[in-house]
Amino acid sequence: MKPISLPFIFMSLFLIIGCSNNNDTPENEWPEPLGMYFPPLNGNEWESISMSELDWNEAVEQSLYDFLEENNTDAFIILKDGRMVVEKYFGDFDATQNHSWNSAAKTLTSMTVGIAQQEGFLSIDDPSSDYMGVGWSLLTPQQEQNITVKHHLTMTTGLDYTVENNFCTDKECLVYKGDPNTFWYYHNATYSLLDDIVAAATNQDFKTYFNSKVRDRIGMQGTWIKTGYLNLYFSTARSMARFGLLNLNEGYWETTAILEDQDYFTSAINSSQVLNPSYGYLYWLNGKNGFRLPESEELYSGKLIPSAPDDLYAGLGAFDQKLYVVPSQGLVIVRMGDAANSEEFGPTSFDNELWGKIKELID
Repeated sequence: MKPISLPFIFMSLFLIIGCSNNNDTPENEWPEPLGMYFPPLNGNEWESISMSELDWNEAVEQSLYDFLEENNTDAFIILKDGRMVVEKYFGDFDATQNHSWNSAAKTLTSMTVGIAQQEGFLSIDDPSSDYMGVGWSLLTPQQEQNITVKHHLTMTTGLDYTVENNFCTDKECLVYKGDPNTFWYYHNATYSLLDDIVAAATNQDFKTYFNSKVRDRIGMQGTWIKTGYLNLYFSTARSMARFGLLNLNEGYWETTAILEDQDYFTSAINSSQVLNPSYGYLYWLNGKNGFRLPESEELYSGKLIPSAPDDLYAGLGAFDQKLYVVPSQGLVIVRMGDAANSEEFGPTSFDNELWGKIKELID
């Protein structure tokens, strides 16, 4: 469970101190302090809080919306401690429409793997061949044995990412390049194989397992749709926000454990290896001293998104799909749409520009 925040403590003290002077409050009936909010599992109800209540800079609100619209945004949401502060749609897009998460959905897979491990179906330290069988690639049996589920989660399998189709999961496309943990590369095929690993471990379709363990338990909607080698998730912006809220509360929906294994959750949102310190278990991480980007072998120095809070972690997808979570500020932020200024899979310059606008609003 996410630790109680300082604002929560201060609000509670205020209520206790003020109670003796409030003659309208019956004895033993205390006003409920403002804490983390979770929308009901069914229906459209979602409690909101205004920018003025948060003392945000409303003078720059329209500037933010103009920036988003100019950069091909369809949907934009800001939650503060679970409450809706901003919910904005552009053009013909609205709250009822589904949009692809693209690679931001890798975070859904990460949590699903953690739940499967929690329930005893798999261990991320096991060889992936324990679940997919020997011969899932063109590697030797011993080379396959050296690749664990964790290597798939961290993009460190050692499989050749220079093959003609980086997304191809056919056996012929899965070729040895180096030993696991010798390099980091954003290899989509090795990620996609996690679906097969979970399905084999749980003895049920990945989509079915995900729906029962994550989607339906937090009131999300949406579905996985297989497109070629890709398994893409489509949902409304609010459903992405619900998943962000689940992450903000460290795997719990209110007091219900969705991912109870806090060791796994903590590992997922922290550096998973030294080759790319800005990558966890399929989550992107800010505030580290270096990062690698999709489709590049170069290691860059500095933070992933310099204008964003250091503790931000994110699901990032092609055409600038964004799910930002900032624990220190109780923020969940969703952006869906077409590419702003890049078609890259991960972080782009748009992230930094967008966070410049967000900081103007909330600081």
